[in-house]
Amino acid sequence: QVQLVESGGGLVQPGGSLRLSCAASESIFSFYRMAWYRQAPGKQRELVVVITSGGTTNYADSVKGRFTISRDNAKNTIYLQMNSLKPEDTAVYYCNAQKTVFNYWGQGTQVTVSS
Repeated sequence: QVQLVESGGGLVQPGGSLRLSCAASESIFSFYRMAWYRQAPGKQRELVVVITSGGTTNYADSVKGRFTISRDNAKNTIYLQMNSLKPEDTAVYYCNAQKTVFNYWGQGTQVTVSS
């Protein structure tokens, strides 16, 4: 069973930065895509950014220019660098990985942007 473990969430002031990590229990090359999603209270889960096994990325308009996804293949880990954070970025952030017909989720990490 694939496991995804997120870390790095917390409380940050508006304009601040955080880096989230998602460690996979197997090689990230086994997934044809990995992604970060987020879910704010009372809202549906939304896609933040996706990265394919080939390295193609696609960002939500709301985070373009502020968030950056990266990966460390040796550590089986993907990252989400979040800069210029806004209160509306407050949400639980989830790591997602897909291969064949299987879809895997992490447990989520809370990000709160508040002064």
